Amino acid sequence: MSSDTSPRGAAPAYDDAEKGVNEQVIVYPVEKKPLTFPSDEKKDLFPNEKKDAAALQPPQVKRDPYALQKGAPKKKVSKWIIVKLWYNTYRKLFTIAFSINMIMFGFAVSGHWPYAVKFAGAFAVANFNVSILVRNEIFGRILYLIVNTLFAKWPPLWWRLGCTSVLQHLGGIHSGCAVSGIIWLTLKVVNTYRNHINENNAILVVGLLTNVAVIITAVSAFPWVRNTHHNVFERHHRFVGWTALFLTWAFTIMGDIWDVENRTWIPDGVHLVRQQDFWYVMGMTTWIALPWICTREVPVDIELPSPKVAVVRFRRGMQQGLLGRISRSAVKEYHAFGIISEGTHAKYHYMICGVQGDFTRSLVNDPPRTLWTRELKFAGVSNTSTLYRRGIRICTGTGIGAALSTCIQSPYWFLIWIGSDQEKTFGPTISGLIHRHIEPERLLLWDSKARGGRPDTMKILKDVYKSWNAEIVFITSNYIGNSEMMQGCKEAGIPCFGTLWDF
Repeated sequence: MSSDTSPRGAAPAYDDAEKGVNEQVIVYPVEKKPLTFPSDEKKDLFPNEKKDAAALQPPQVKRDPYALQKGAPKKKVSKWIIVKLWYNTYRKLFTIAFSINMIMFGFAVSGHWPYAVKFAGAFAVANFNVSILVRNEIFGRILYLIVNTLFAKWPPLWWRLGCTSVLQHLGGIHSGCAVSGIIWLTLKVVNTYRNHINENNAILVVGLLTNVAVIITAVSAFPWVRNTHHNVFERHHRFVGWTALFLTWAFTIMGDIWDVENRTWIPDGVHLVRQQDFWYVMGMTTWIALPWICTREVPVDIELPSPKVAVVRFRRGMQQGLLGRISRSAVKEYHAFGIISEGTHAKYHYMICGVQGDFTRSLVNDPPRTLWTRELKFAGVSNTSTLYRRGIRICTGTGIGAALSTCIQSPYWFLIWIGSDQEKTFGPTISGLIHRHIEPERLLLWDSKARGGRPDTMKILKDVYKSWNAEIVFITSNYIGNSEMMQGCKEAGIPCFGTLWDF
């Protein structure tokens, strides 16, 4: 536990360091001096005398070539670039998964595919099965391991960029299959109610509850809910999701063992295990439960370099490009943060938690001695940095938590960090890691407080991209900063990947 005492009162929101590229230049007030002559003597005493106006020659001031001048107009990009950024791989994968399902659904409801109508429940749980699988942390780590092992550096750049894009946007399959599963489930429930005379009342009730539960689970995961009301997302998407799983179990098993023709139950285990939807539900349960078996309560040491940031230290080292989930509770309100580590051989790894909400504020006001975490970490887009020969990692504020490991563990990555008074805000631990492991020739630290404002990030990126001979740029910033840099890179033809806001 850090020896720093907790600050009194509520910790302030993490503002300055998180502003990053959006911070405005500070304008200081000009001191007004008294007039050197009475007000009635302001008129020109010699109106008829011609004077040569001497041009004022201000002293030469050395300007920072990357400083963005106050009031500089925002650069506009073409609508085509905005459309391409919006319709990213996430939405493309969603479109593919959803369209395939809707084509099959159309054949089913039009009467051209009786099999799909009869086994609509199996189609529903099959979609849920795929949806949960692609979000499974173990499955994700396996995919990243396979891609990083097979395609590191040697294939064409377009192939490696495609691999990174698909891995980063697997959530498109997750959401596409989830929405499709809800539609198939609705068909199953509607058909059950149409045949309510031959159905058991318990099946009718459980079917309706299942449908409602999965809809609530899906709605609570909408980007607006997830990004602005994280606790709502946690309580509904995760816990109502568990309820939906149990109800899906009940609805599936009850439907499998109910004999519609004889209107009686068939308590036959052999008959049950022969049903395909039974095994789909088994798969769903396995994918959901696997990450939770890795949950542990671990000791932590929390450093409080400023009231805006908590640096959480854990035991053992990590490979680069990983993120971890932490919580004060074993089962609820898990929050994901980037992991900083010197490598798998290191003694510790770190998470930077900027004060933005109740959970992170509590880490500063009431630092715990232990936290719950999943020992199996999940991979982020930085984990594919091994695919590229040279790259740039640009971040603002607390984004350094997701970016630093890549630059520490690889000498082929250039770090650009934009923030406010970084050394004072983030403390000696983070500064020490940077200066011990990253040489000055591949490091650019922009202190927006010391330099009087935000930089021209695109000028920096273009210059470094060319001089460093980079293949890729990874961006970690807030929404506005991320959008500006992504648009600028696309316009300049620089391959880039940024923070996701649509999952």
